[in-house]
Amino acid sequence: MNLLLASTSRYRKKLLERLCLPFACRDPGVDEHPLHGESPQDLAARLAMAKARAVGATAPDAWVLGSDQVAALDGQCMGKPGVHAAAAAQLQASSGKTVEFFTAVALVRGEPAHARCEVHSTRVTFRTLEDAEIERYLAAETPYDCAGSFKCEGLGIALFERIESDDPTALEGLPLITTCRLLRAAGFTLP
Repeated sequence: MNLLLASTSRYRKKLLERLCLPFACRDPGVDEHPLHGESPQDLAARLAMAKARAVGATAPDAWVLGSDQVAALDGQCMGKPGVHAAAAAQLQASSGKTVEFFTAVALVRGEPAHARCEVHSTRVTFRTLEDAEIERYLAAETPYDCAGSFKCEGLGIALFERIESDDPTALEGLPLITTCRLLRAAGFTLP
């Protein structure tokens, strides 16, 4: 069965490799800006589906996985910081608070038509962080391409008090428990 990952994310690629299924990655080329008034959960779902459909349009007989993650603090979306100053500001704003991460995964196929999308929620409670801790962390891991400005699979775990989730891989960018459920329902053989 032909499987494509609609992503250029090295994090999602590494996660999907854990399932030992052959797949290829394709750049979906989707604009990731939120729509006016769009909730973080709806944004994650829309982008996951848009990515999968964009790649699926070029390979209608392939199964295509699309995924997106949106971080929300006090109901407001937090994007990927891109640069040091923005990452420091995100971590300062998150200090002592709980940030909710919505990670959506979509599986589509054009022929025959199939489209499913699920959104997983993870709540991360940050310790109260001192500016010096934030600077040391950012110097060590430079998570400028990560929603929320941390890598939970790395040193970022030291920033937290608690993580509440049904799927530990969701916070890394691809909820594998959900992904496995979608793939099995589509006929993929997994252990």
